[in-house]
Amino acid sequence: MSLADKVLAVNNDLPIRTNKPVHSGKVRSVYWLTEEDSARLIKEKGYNVASDSPLAIMVISDRISAFDCIWQGEGGLKGVPGKGAALNAISNHWFKLFKENGLADSHILDIPHPFVWIVQKARPVMIEAICRQYITGSMWRAYEKGEREFCGITLNEGLTKDQRLDTTLMTPSTKGILTGIDGVPAVDDVNITRKNIVDNFQAFGFSSEQDIAQYERLLQEGFDLISGQLNNIDQVFVDTKFEFGYVTDAQGNEKLIYMDEVGTPDSSRIWDGELYSQGKVVENSKEGFRQTLLNHFPDPDILLNKDRMDERNALAANNPLPVDILNQVSSTYTSIAERITGQKIVISDNPKAEIIKVLAEQYQLID
Repeated sequence: MSLADKVLAVNNDLPIRTNKPVHSGKVRSVYWLTEEDSARLIKEKGYNVASDSPLAIMVISDRISAFDCIWQGEGGLKGVPGKGAALNAISNHWFKLFKENGLADSHILDIPHPFVWIVQKARPVMIEAICRQYITGSMWRAYEKGEREFCGITLNEGLTKDQRLDTTLMTPSTKGILTGIDGVPAVDDVNITRKNIVDNFQAFGFSSEQDIAQYERLLQEGFDLISGQLNNIDQVFVDTKFEFGYVTDAQGNEKLIYMDEVGTPDSSRIWDGELYSQGKVVENSKEGFRQTLLNHFPDPDILLNKDRMDERNALAANNPLPVDILNQVSSTYTSIAERITGQKIVISDNPKAEIIKVLAEQYQLID
Protein backbone atom coordinates (compact mmCIF):
# COMPACT_ATOMS: atom_id res chain seq x y z
CA MET A 1 0.00 0.00 0.00
CA SER A 2 1.39 3.41 -0.97
CA LEU A 3 1.80 6.34 1.40
CA ALA A 4 -0.88 8.25 -0.55
CA ASP A 5 -3.42 5.49 0.23
CA LYS A 6 -2.92 6.04 3.98
CA VAL A 7 -3.86 9.72 3.73
CA LEU A 8 -7.48 10.81 4.21
CA ALA A 9 -7.56 13.74 1.79
CA VAL A 10 -11.25 13.73 0.80
CA ASN A 11 -13.56 13.61 3.82
CA ASN A 12 -16.84 15.04 2.45
CA ASP A 13 -17.94 11.96 0.47
CA LEU A 14 -18.68 9.49 3.27
CA PRO A 15 -22.10 7.77 3.12
CA ILE A 16 -23.20 9.22 6.46
CA ARG A 17 -26.98 9.70 6.63
CA THR A 18 -27.80 13.42 6.44
CA ASN A 19 -30.46 15.61 4.87
CA LYS A 20 -28.31 18.72 4.74
CA PRO A 21 -25.33 19.70 2.58
CA VAL A 22 -21.97 18.55 3.96
CA HIS A 23 -19.95 21.53 5.17
CA SER A 24 -16.32 21.08 4.19
CA GLY A 25 -13.67 23.39 5.65
CA LYS A 26 -9.94 23.49 5.07
CA VAL A 27 -9.35 20.47 7.28
CA ARG A 28 -12.68 19.16 8.69
CA SER A 29 -16.03 18.19 7.15
CA VAL A 30 -19.30 18.34 9.09
CA TYR A 31 -22.28 16.05 8.49
CA TRP A 32 -25.42 17.25 10.28
CA LEU A 33 -27.51 14.29 11.40
CA THR A 34 -31.25 14.04 10.85
CA GLU A 35 -33.50 15.04 13.74
CA GLU A 36 -34.39 11.37 14.17
CA ASP A 37 -30.79 10.19 14.37
CA SER A 38 -29.82 13.05 16.69
CA ALA A 39 -32.66 12.24 19.10
CA ARG A 40 -31.90 8.50 18.91
CA LEU A 41 -28.22 8.91 19.73
CA ILE A 42 -28.90 11.35 22.58
CA LYS A 43 -31.23 8.76 24.12
CA GLU A 44 -29.14 5.65 23.35
CA LYS A 45 -25.78 7.10 24.38
CA GLY A 46 -26.99 9.29 27.25
CA TYR A 47 -25.36 12.48 26.00
CA ASN A 48 -25.79 15.41 28.40
CA VAL A 49 -27.59 17.67 25.93
CA ALA A 50 -31.15 18.81 25.37
CA SER A 51 -33.22 16.02 23.79
CA ASP A 52 -33.80 18.10 20.63
CA SER A 53 -30.17 19.23 20.18
CA PRO A 54 -28.86 18.90 16.62
CA LEU A 55 -25.82 16.62 16.44
CA ALA A 56 -23.17 16.30 13.76
CA ILE A 57 -20.42 13.94 12.72
CA MET A 58 -17.18 15.91 12.33
CA VAL A 59 -14.53 14.14 10.26
CA ILE A 60 -10.99 15.46 10.17
CA SER A 61 -8.71 15.00 7.16
CA ASP A 62 -4.97 14.84 6.58
CA ARG A 63 -5.06 17.90 4.31
CA ILE A 64 -2.67 20.69 5.17
CA SER A 65 -3.47 24.35 4.66
CA ALA A 66 -1.13 27.30 4.98
CA PHE A 67 -1.38 30.86 3.70
CA ASP A 68 -5.09 30.13 2.93
CA CYS A 69 -4.21 27.38 0.43
CA ILE A 70 -4.30 23.58 0.46
CA TRP A 71 -0.91 22.02 -0.35
CA GLN A 72 -0.11 18.63 -1.83
CA GLY A 73 2.92 16.45 -2.41
CA GLU A 74 4.48 14.71 -5.34
CA GLY A 75 3.27 11.25 -6.36
CA GLY A 76 -0.39 11.98 -5.62
CA LEU A 77 0.20 12.63 -1.92
CA LYS A 78 -2.78 14.85 -1.05
CA GLY A 79 -2.03 15.37 2.63
CA VAL A 80 0.20 14.59 5.59
CA PRO A 81 0.19 11.02 6.96
CA GLY A 82 -0.95 10.96 10.58
CA LYS A 83 -1.80 14.66 10.73
CA GLY A 84 -5.54 14.28 11.27
CA ALA A 85 -5.19 11.66 13.98
CA ALA A 86 -2.50 13.74 15.70
CA LEU A 87 -4.61 16.92 15.71
CA ASN A 88 -7.67 15.15 17.09
CA ALA A 89 -5.64 13.34 19.75
CA ILE A 90 -4.11 16.59 21.00
CA SER A 91 -7.44 18.42 21.13
CA ASN A 92 -9.10 15.44 22.85
CA HIS A 93 -6.33 15.47 25.47
CA TRP A 94 -6.69 19.17 26.28
CA PHE A 95 -10.53 19.18 26.22
CA LYS A 96 -10.49 16.25 28.69
CA LEU A 97 -8.04 18.08 30.98
CA PHE A 98 -10.15 21.24 30.85
CA LYS A 99 -13.20 19.29 31.99
CA GLU A 100 -11.29 17.39 34.70
CA ASN A 101 -9.94 20.68 36.05
CA GLY A 102 -13.39 22.28 36.24
CA LEU A 103 -12.94 24.80 33.41
CA ALA A 104 -15.69 23.99 30.89
CA ASP A 105 -17.03 21.30 28.58
CA SER A 106 -16.38 21.17 24.84
CA HIS A 107 -18.62 20.57 21.84
CA ILE A 108 -17.41 16.93 21.65
CA LEU A 109 -19.86 14.30 22.91
CA ASP A 110 -18.24 11.12 21.61
CA ILE A 111 -15.10 9.91 19.78
CA PRO A 112 -15.99 6.87 17.62
CA HIS A 113 -12.68 6.85 15.71
CA PRO A 114 -9.38 8.81 15.82
CA PHE A 115 -10.59 10.87 12.85
CA VAL A 116 -14.16 11.39 14.08
CA TRP A 117 -16.01 13.44 16.67
CA ILE A 118 -19.72 13.45 17.41
CA VAL A 119 -20.46 17.05 18.34
CA GLN A 120 -23.39 19.10 19.55
CA LYS A 121 -24.47 22.21 17.74
CA ALA A 122 -23.24 25.34 19.50
CA ARG A 123 -24.10 28.98 19.03
CA PRO A 124 -20.66 30.44 18.39
CA VAL A 125 -19.14 33.49 20.03
CA MET A 126 -17.94 35.47 17.01
CA ILE A 127 -14.42 35.98 18.35
CA GLU A 128 -11.10 34.34 17.55
CA ALA A 129 -9.78 34.30 21.10
CA ILE A 130 -6.00 34.65 20.78
CA CYS A 131 -3.52 34.46 23.65
CA ARG A 132 0.15 35.40 23.28
CA GLN A 133 2.95 34.69 25.73
CA TYR A 134 5.80 35.72 23.37
CA ILE A 135 6.21 38.45 20.75
CA THR A 136 6.70 36.79 17.38
CA GLY A 137 4.99 36.35 14.03
CA SER A 138 2.61 39.06 12.86
CA MET A 139 2.80 40.91 16.17
CA TRP A 140 6.57 41.15 15.94
CA ARG A 141 6.43 42.27 12.29
CA ALA A 142 4.02 45.08 13.24
CA TYR A 143 6.07 46.00 16.35
CA GLU A 144 9.25 46.15 14.28
CA LYS A 145 7.52 48.66 11.97
CA GLY A 146 6.72 50.90 14.93
CA GLU A 147 3.28 49.75 16.08
CA ARG A 148 2.89 49.69 19.84
CA GLU A 149 -0.85 49.23 20.39
CA PHE A 150 -2.46 45.85 19.82
CA CYS A 151 -6.15 45.29 20.54
CA GLY A 152 -6.12 48.25 22.93
CA ILE A 153 -2.99 47.04 24.75
CA THR A 154 0.17 49.18 24.62
CA LEU A 155 3.46 47.31 24.52
CA ASN A 156 6.67 48.62 26.05
CA GLU A 157 9.58 49.92 24.02
CA GLY A 158 12.70 47.83 23.59
CA LEU A 159 11.18 44.39 23.03
CA THR A 160 13.14 41.91 20.94
CA LYS A 161 11.98 39.20 18.53
CA ASP A 162 10.71 36.00 20.20
CA GLN A 163 11.00 37.55 23.69
CA ARG A 164 8.69 36.35 26.46
CA LEU A 165 6.18 39.02 27.44
CA ASP A 166 5.67 40.18 31.03
CA THR A 167 2.04 39.03 30.95
CA THR A 168 -0.02 36.81 28.66
CA LEU A 169 -1.84 39.08 26.22
CA MET A 170 -5.38 38.54 24.96
CA THR A 171 -5.50 39.89 21.41
CA PRO A 172 -8.93 38.93 20.01
CA SER A 173 -10.08 39.29 16.43
CA THR A 174 -13.40 38.88 14.66
CA LYS A 175 -14.63 35.46 13.56
CA GLY A 176 -16.37 36.09 10.27
CA ILE A 177 -17.62 39.39 8.91
CA LEU A 178 -19.63 41.36 11.48
CA THR A 179 -21.57 44.43 10.37
CA GLY A 180 -22.95 47.46 12.17
CA ILE A 181 -20.44 47.56 15.03
CA ASP A 182 -18.94 50.99 15.69
CA GLY A 183 -15.16 51.00 15.28
CA VAL A 184 -15.02 47.43 13.92
CA PRO A 185 -14.55 47.13 10.15
CA ALA A 186 -16.81 44.58 8.43
CA VAL A 187 -13.84 42.35 7.60
CA ASP A 188 -13.03 38.81 8.69
CA ASP A 189 -10.20 38.40 11.21
CA VAL A 190 -9.80 42.06 12.17
CA ASN A 191 -8.30 42.93 15.57
CA ILE A 192 -10.69 44.19 18.25
CA THR A 193 -10.37 45.58 21.76
CA ARG A 194 -11.98 44.50 25.01
CA LYS A 195 -14.00 47.74 24.90
CA ASN A 196 -15.34 46.77 21.46
CA ILE A 197 -16.55 43.50 22.97
CA VAL A 198 -18.07 45.06 26.11
CA ASP A 199 -19.86 47.79 24.15
CA ASN A 200 -21.27 45.28 21.64
CA PHE A 201 -21.40 42.00 23.57
CA GLN A 202 -24.65 40.87 21.93
CA ALA A 203 -23.29 41.49 18.42
CA PHE A 204 -20.36 39.23 19.27
CA GLY A 205 -22.74 36.50 20.44
CA PHE A 206 -22.49 36.79 24.23
CA SER A 207 -25.68 36.16 26.19
CA SER A 208 -24.73 38.70 28.83
CA GLU A 209 -21.99 41.21 29.58
CA GLN A 210 -21.01 39.07 32.59
CA ASP A 211 -20.09 36.22 30.24
CA ILE A 212 -17.17 38.26 28.89
CA ALA A 213 -15.35 37.73 32.19
CA GLN A 214 -16.17 34.01 32.00
CA TYR A 215 -14.77 33.80 28.45
CA GLU A 216 -11.59 35.59 29.57
CA ARG A 217 -11.21 33.26 32.55
CA LEU A 218 -11.63 30.15 30.38
CA LEU A 219 -9.15 31.59 27.88
CA GLN A 220 -6.52 32.45 30.49
CA GLU A 221 -6.91 29.29 32.58
CA GLY A 222 -7.02 27.08 29.49
CA PHE A 223 -3.87 28.73 28.16
CA ASP A 224 -2.10 28.39 31.52
CA LEU A 225 -3.04 24.73 31.86
CA ILE A 226 -1.67 23.85 28.40
CA SER A 227 1.42 26.01 28.95
CA GLY A 228 2.20 24.25 32.23
CA GLN A 229 1.72 20.79 30.75
CA LEU A 230 3.91 21.61 27.73
CA ASN A 231 6.56 23.01 30.04
CA ASN A 232 6.69 19.59 31.73
CA ILE A 233 7.84 18.07 28.42
CA ASP A 234 10.21 20.98 27.68
CA GLN A 235 8.00 22.64 25.08
CA VAL A 236 7.17 26.37 24.98
CA PHE A 237 3.53 27.39 24.46
CA VAL A 238 4.02 30.58 22.47
CA ASP A 239 0.54 31.61 21.36
CA THR A 240 -2.77 30.02 20.45
CA LYS A 241 -6.32 30.54 19.25
CA PHE A 242 -9.39 29.35 21.16
CA GLU A 243 -13.04 29.46 20.12
CA PHE A 244 -16.13 29.43 22.33
CA GLY A 245 -19.84 28.84 21.97
CA TYR A 246 -23.07 28.24 23.87
CA VAL A 247 -24.95 24.96 24.26
CA THR A 248 -27.88 23.76 26.37
CA ASP A 249 -27.51 20.70 28.62
CA ALA A 250 -30.07 18.00 29.41
CA GLN A 251 -31.42 20.08 32.33
CA GLY A 252 -32.03 23.08 30.07
CA ASN A 253 -29.07 25.14 31.34
CA GLU A 254 -27.21 27.30 28.85
CA LYS A 255 -23.45 27.10 29.25
CA LEU A 256 -20.34 28.51 27.62
CA ILE A 257 -18.06 25.82 26.19
CA TYR A 258 -14.80 25.39 24.29
CA MET A 259 -15.19 24.44 20.63
CA ASP A 260 -13.23 23.92 17.40
CA GLU A 261 -9.74 22.69 18.44
CA VAL A 262 -7.31 23.67 21.20
CA GLY A 263 -3.57 23.61 21.72
CA THR A 264 -2.76 21.91 18.42
CA PRO A 265 0.13 22.52 16.03
CA ASP A 266 -2.44 24.00 13.64
CA SER A 267 -3.93 26.51 16.08
CA SER A 268 -0.83 27.31 18.15
CA ARG A 269 2.87 28.00 18.05
CA ILE A 270 4.91 25.51 20.06
CA TRP A 271 8.70 25.80 20.37
CA ASP A 272 11.32 23.32 21.52
CA GLY A 273 12.15 24.44 25.07
CA GLU A 274 15.74 23.25 25.28
CA LEU A 275 16.72 24.94 22.00
CA TYR A 276 14.84 28.14 22.91
CA SER A 277 16.89 28.36 26.10
CA GLN A 278 19.96 28.30 23.82
CA GLY A 279 18.61 31.16 21.74
CA LYS A 280 17.27 29.05 18.86
CA VAL A 281 13.63 28.87 17.74
CA VAL A 282 12.59 25.46 16.42
CA GLU A 283 8.89 25.10 15.64
CA ASN A 284 6.86 22.06 16.63
CA SER A 285 3.79 23.47 14.89
CA LYS A 286 2.50 24.48 11.48
CA GLU A 287 4.63 27.61 11.64
CA GLY A 288 7.57 25.40 10.71
CA PHE A 289 5.74 24.34 7.53
CA ARG A 290 5.00 27.98 6.72
CA GLN A 291 8.67 28.83 7.05
CA THR A 292 9.57 25.89 4.81
CA LEU A 293 7.19 27.18 2.14
CA LEU A 294 8.67 30.68 2.36
CA ASN A 295 12.14 29.20 1.84
CA HIS A 296 11.04 26.74 -0.85
CA PHE A 297 9.67 29.23 -3.38
CA PRO A 298 11.82 31.94 -4.98
CA ASP A 299 9.23 34.72 -4.47
CA PRO A 300 7.90 34.46 -0.89
CA ASP A 301 5.92 37.68 -1.34
CA ILE A 302 3.30 35.63 -3.19
CA LEU A 303 2.62 33.81 0.09
CA LEU A 304 2.58 36.95 2.24
CA ASN A 305 0.80 39.45 -0.01
CA LYS A 306 -3.00 39.12 0.06
CA ASP A 307 -3.19 41.12 -3.18
CA ARG A 308 -1.54 38.17 -4.96
CA MET A 309 -4.07 35.46 -4.00
CA ASP A 310 -4.62 34.33 -7.59
CA GLU A 311 -0.89 33.70 -7.97
CA ARG A 312 -0.79 32.01 -4.58
CA ASN A 313 -3.66 29.65 -5.42
CA ALA A 314 -1.93 28.75 -8.69
CA LEU A 315 1.35 28.18 -6.85
CA ALA A 316 -0.29 25.71 -4.47
CA ALA A 317 -2.27 23.94 -7.22
CA ASN A 318 0.56 23.58 -9.72
CA ASN A 319 3.59 22.89 -7.52
CA PRO A 320 3.42 19.57 -5.63
CA LEU A 321 5.90 19.62 -2.77
CA PRO A 322 8.71 17.10 -2.33
CA VAL A 323 7.48 14.12 -0.30
CA ASP A 324 10.31 14.75 2.19
CA ILE A 325 8.67 18.05 3.18
CA LEU A 326 5.32 16.42 3.97
CA ASN A 327 7.04 13.54 5.77
CA GLN A 328 8.85 16.07 7.96
CA VAL A 329 5.50 17.72 8.77
CA SER A 330 4.12 14.26 9.58
CA SER A 331 7.00 13.62 11.97
CA THR A 332 6.49 17.01 13.65
CA TYR A 333 2.75 16.45 14.20
CA THR A 334 2.86 12.83 15.29
CA SER A 335 5.86 13.24 17.60
CA ILE A 336 4.43 16.26 19.44
CA ALA A 337 1.06 14.46 19.73
CA GLU A 338 2.74 11.39 21.21
CA ARG A 339 4.70 13.49 23.70
CA ILE A 340 1.59 15.41 24.78
CA THR A 341 -0.78 12.45 25.05
CA GLY A 342 1.65 9.66 25.92
CA GLN A 343 -0.07 7.52 23.27
CA LYS A 344 1.22 6.20 19.95
CA ILE A 345 -0.33 7.81 16.85
CA VAL A 346 -1.24 4.93 14.54
CA ILE A 347 -1.34 5.73 10.82
CA SER A 348 -4.26 3.78 9.45
CA ASP A 349 -4.00 1.75 6.24
CA ASN A 350 -7.53 2.73 5.21
CA PRO A 351 -9.07 5.37 7.47
CA LYS A 352 -12.19 5.86 5.32
CA ALA A 353 -13.16 2.17 5.50
CA GLU A 354 -12.58 2.15 9.26
CA ILE A 355 -14.78 5.21 9.77
CA ILE A 356 -17.64 3.75 7.72
CA LYS A 357 -17.43 0.45 9.61
CA VAL A 358 -17.62 1.96 13.09
CA LEU A 359 -20.39 4.44 12.20
CA ALA A 360 -22.41 1.62 10.64
CA GLU A 361 -21.95 -1.01 13.34
CA GLN A 362 -21.98 1.09 16.51
CA TYR A 363 -24.06 4.13 15.54
CA GLN A 364 -26.27 2.96 12.63
CA LEU A 365 -25.52 6.13 10.65
CA ILE A 366 -24.46 4.72 7.27
CA ASP A 367 -26.95 4.42 4.41
